[in-house]
Amino acid sequence: MTVVDFLLHFDRHLLDFIASYGAWVYAILFGIVFAETGVVVAPFLPGDSLLFATGAVCATGALSTPLAATLLTLAAIAGDGVNYAAGRFVGPKAISGADRSAPWHRLLNQRHLDRAHAFFEQYGGKAVVLGRFVPIVRTFVPFVAGAAGMHYATFVFYNVTGAIAWVGLCLGAGWMFGNVPAVRNNFSLVTIGIVLVSILPMLIELVRGRMGRASI
Repeated sequence: MTVVDFLLHFDRHLLDFIASYGAWVYAILFGIVFAETGVVVAPFLPGDSLLFATGAVCATGALSTPLAATLLTLAAIAGDGVNYAAGRFVGPKAISGADRSAPWHRLLNQRHLDRAHAFFEQYGGKAVVLGRFVPIVRTFVPFVAGAAGMHYATFVFYNVTGAIAWVGLCLGAGWMFGNVPAVRNNFSLVTIGIVLVSILPMLIELVRGRMGRASI
């Protein structure tokens, strides 16, 4: 199984996981969501498509919708919390690019980190919520929030709000539409579409920024 195959056909792999591991699949899903949001070196994991596929499987009765929604929301909250703590610890040096010889620095993608920092600078605390819906950015925004010294209580509010909105919308969309024949038979295209829709707001902002600089 290649990484690309895993990402584009997660719906089929999820059914295989259920057949192989039974109730342990909840722990697998929890671990993937936690890692994508909480481990700053794992932004490649399938967040949106995983939630969509999980919702579709829940609609068939193979998984419990309330249990999956609760566990994945908790995983998203816990992941961002750990990422925030890591940002408080090593974030300032990572953002400034200082101490490039440090072991943790080699694990970070500086370009992704700079992108998330710019996103945070533009949207402030709301970036913790909005970033949930942007692949890669959602992995780095809580790290940047910690590095920027966002007040913990403020971060918790945005963290919980964003987790509920992200899991609720993506899981709910999969529950409602994931088993429509046209969607089920073209899941790889749906996955690509989910990613494109997720990054569309950022692409629009990027184009606007370049047009604004060009007009100066």
